[in-house]
Amino acid sequence: MPTHTIALLAPGGMGSKIAARLSSCGGGTVLTNLEGRSAATVQRAKEAGMEHASYAEIAARATCVLSVVPPKDAFAVAEALAGACKAAGPERALTFVDCNAVNPDSVKRMAALFEGTAVHFIDGAIVGAPPSDTYNPGIYVSSDGKDAGALDEFVSMAKGFGLNVFPLKGADAGVGDASALKMAHAGIVKGATGLFVTMILAAHSTSPSTAEGLLHALNLSQPAFVDLIIRMIPQMIPKAYRFIKEMDEIVGFVGAEEGKTFEGLEKVFGRVATAHEGAGPDIAVLMNFVEQARETWDATTSTVLYRN
Repeated sequence: MPTHTIALLAPGGMGSKIAARLSSCGGGTVLTNLEGRSAATVQRAKEAGMEHASYAEIAARATCVLSVVPPKDAFAVAEALAGACKAAGPERALTFVDCNAVNPDSVKRMAALFEGTAVHFIDGAIVGAPPSDTYNPGIYVSSDGKDAGALDEFVSMAKGFGLNVFPLKGADAGVGDASALKMAHAGIVKGATGLFVTMILAAHSTSPSTAEGLLHALNLSQPAFVDLIIRMIPQMIPKAYRFIKEMDEIVGFVGAEEGKTFEGLEKVFGRVATAHEGAGPDIAVLMNFVEQARETWDATTSTVLYRN
C-alpha cells in the first residue's frame, strides 16, 4: 500500500473519533489545524493521535484531507484549504474529501474552489454515530469521472485504515451524489426527530395530561416510535445547534413547496438549541417525556417477555 499522510479538519466529536480510528489502524499521525481552538479541543486532538499543522503545511504534506465539520463551517474550511493548495503550486496533488452535511449544490460550489489545482475532489457523507470499539459509521463517497482513480484509491486506503466506506458508482455518478444521499437520510431520520419534538411540545403546551395521553397512544398504536423517541431525542438535544444549518441545506435539496417542511424543522431545532444553552423549560419537557417513555417501554417489554 502506498504511503499516505492524512489530515482531518477538524477534531470535533465525530472528527476526533474518525482520526483515532485511522491512527489506531495504521494510518499514522493525523494532521489537523488547531489555530484558535479551545484547550479541550486541543486535548481531544492529542488523545486522538492528531498533530497540529497550518493549512499551508497540510497542503504541502498531506496526500488526503478529510473535512468533518458543522455544515455552517464546511465552505470556509474548503476555501481555506483551496487557498493553501493554490499557494503550494498547480502541481501539488492531494485528495480532498468533504464529509459534511451539505446539499449537492453546496458541495459543487466547494468543488469549484479547487479548479486550477491538482486536487482530486471527493464528495462524502457520514451516516451514523462516531466510531467506537463496537461501532463504525458508514461513509458514502462519490466523484466525477475525472477523479475516479482517486476515488478508488481513497476507498482502498480508508478501508485499510479501519473506515467503513461505500463508493457510489455508475455511469451517471458524480460530485453531489453522496451529499444527496446524506440529505435524504437526514431528512428522514432528523426530520422524524424534529417531528417528534414538535408534537411533544405542542401536546404539552395544551396540558401535561395531553402529553401523557400522547405517550399512551403512541405505545398503543406505534410502539416502535416510543423506542425511537427514547433513543433519538436525548442524542439530538446537545447537537440541535448543528441541525439548524443542516435543515437549511435540506431545504435547498428538496426545494419548492416541500422545502417548507424543513424550514419549520429548522426553527424547531433552533428552539431546542436555544433552550439547551439556557436550560430552558423545553428541555425539561422533552426529557420528562423521554423518561416516561422509557418507563412505559420497559414495563411493556417486561410484560411481553413474561407472557412469552
